[in-house]
Order: sequence, then structure tokens, then C-alpha cells
Amino acid sequence: MTKEIQVGNVKIGGGAAVSVQSMCNTKTSDVEATVAQILRLEKAGCDIIRVAVPDMDAAKAVGKIKARIHIPIVADIHFDYKLALTALDGAVDKVRINPGNIGGLDRVRAVARACEARRVPIRVGVNSGSVERELLAKYGGPTAEAMVESALNHTRMLEDVGFGDICISVKSSTVQRTVEAYRLMSKACDYPLHLGVTEAGTEFVGAINSAVGIGTLLAEGIGDTIRVSLTADPEREVEAGIAILKAAGLRSGGVRIVSCPTCGRTNIDLVGLAHEVENRLRGVKKDITVAVMGCAVNGPGEAREADFGVAGGDGEGLLFKKGRIVKKLPFNELADGLLALIGESDDG
Repeated sequence: MTKEIQVGNVKIGGGAAVSVQSMCNTKTSDVEATVAQILRLEKAGCDIIRVAVPDMDAAKAVGKIKARIHIPIVADIHFDYKLALTALDGAVDKVRINPGNIGGLDRVRAVARACEARRVPIRVGVNSGSVERELLAKYGGPTAEAMVESALNHTRMLEDVGFGDICISVKSSTVQRTVEAYRLMSKACDYPLHLGVTEAGTEFVGAINSAVGIGTLLAEGIGDTIRVSLTADPEREVEAGIAILKAAGLRSGGVRIVSCPTCGRTNIDLVGLAHEVENRLRGVKKDITVAVMGCAVNGPGEAREADFGVAGGDGEGLLFKKGRIVKKLPFNELADGLLALIGESDDG
């Protein structure tokens, strides 16, 4: 089991539930835009949010942002240790740095001491693109071994100044290399691990890459917190992360939608109906399973097993609740009928 760290009111490691993170794509110095985005991410289910801190204006804005949100905030900092100190003055909940790129040991010690005084952990984040030249030469490229050695070297810098409240990430844009690096890291230390496939891609491809990489590791018992990195709205990252945890059996609650892939027996616009139901149930907190099925072969059976369901027919469909047929409706009334049925129920 990994060590436990505390990020605001969220525990990471030590057997705590795996948390979902995201990162704002607003300018951190734009407090209004950043707060608005974080509030949307909170509603989507985000547990921890990270913001970029590239300059002093951003560092000074972190405290103003934190005062208006409800989840822990992480400052992502490179090169300038003073940015970390300023963000810490704003009561940031975690700092993400690479100790090797913020200057000498005195600067590392200054950040570590400031974090220690405020009980703020540090994430040592290594990506395949940030591996040092000497390690690239040693290993012939940004291999999993190179990434792990880089992370351990950075971690050792913190340990050498007496700081051990650490979380580690070793992300690659290659799924296989990411999995291999985290496997090696899990054997090399007991610090909690922040999982992710970096630069995973656009929403569709990135979600698949992340699900394979993160899901493989979670199935092996590796990983304490996750971030799905997508070239998309950060809310999609959170939704994908939650879906991965649910698929891995590590999170329950909320709506689970079961829908068939359609075939030549389908006589309704099942694809459109499934998307409409999914979108309209987004954000619903009831712990329920909803089946949206297209034909009479598997439809009635799946619908009966769900808490609520639709089984399509020829231009119409049956509504189910707890295995019981409630009514038959024409196709254009199915979505409204299903949502009304769910809304009327106290279940979940």
C-alpha cells in the first residue's frame, strides 16, 4: 500500500478512494473565467483541480480563486521557485514541480520548507518529454526506465532536504510506455502515484488511450489519483475519468446507461435516443441503471434488469421500471416519458 498524503480535504494513497483530477485551460490570471470553469468541473464530479502558474500574476490569482471554489487547487509550476512561494501564500493545496528545473538545492529547500510549514504536498511530475539529456543518452530515449530514474532523482532532491509529503507521476503519450513506467515506479517506491497518459489526444482517441493505460494499471492495483488528459473541454476529462473508475469497479453512484449497438432489427432512432437520454441525465446523482434498447431480442430482458428502461419497437417503445412494463409510447415521446418516470421515482 502507498503512503497517504492530504490534498486539502482529499486523501490520496493509503487505501483512500481513487480521486479524479483535471486542469483548467483558462488563463489563471483571469480569476472570473477560471472560477467559472472550476465550478462547472465541480458539478461534473472533479475532486481536485490544477491550474497553470506561468507568471507572478497567475501565482497571485491562485488565492483569489481558491476562496471561491470548493475543491482542492494545485499550482503547476516550472522554472521559477518564487512562483511556488507566492502560490503557497495564497493557500494552494498542492504544488506540482520538477525540483530539478527550479534552480539549486537552496531553492528546492525553500519550496519544501514552505510546503512543510503549510502541510502542502508536492507532486513530482515527469513526462517523457521532460527527461534530462543525460538520461536520454543513457537509455537511448525517453524509455520507461529513463522516466522512472528521472522521477526518483527529483524525488531524492526533496528527500535530501527532509521532505517526504510526495506524490509522483511518470506519464508518456505512449500507452505501453506509460504502463511500463508506472509498473516500475510502483516497485521502486511507496509514494502515491498520479496516473495519466499525457497528451492522450482528442476526446475520442484520448479517452480510449487513457482508458487502456489507466484502466490496465488500476486493474493491477496501481494508482491513487487520475487525470485523463484530453484536447477537449476539461469537463469531458472528468466524465471520462469517472467512467474509467466505474468500469474498473472503483466508483459507484450516479447514472449508468446501458444501450445496445443497434442492428438491422432496430426500427427506431436508437442512437439519437441514447444520446438524448445520456445528455439529459448528465449530472443526475441518483444511483440507477438506465437501459436504452432497440429491439425485441435483448431489449426487454436488459430493460427489465435495469432500474428504468426503454425497449424499442416499430416506431414505438415500452417503458420499464424495476422489471415492470409501465406503458407503451410512440417514439417521439419515449425520452420525455423515460425522464418523467425517473424524475417521479424516489429510488437511488
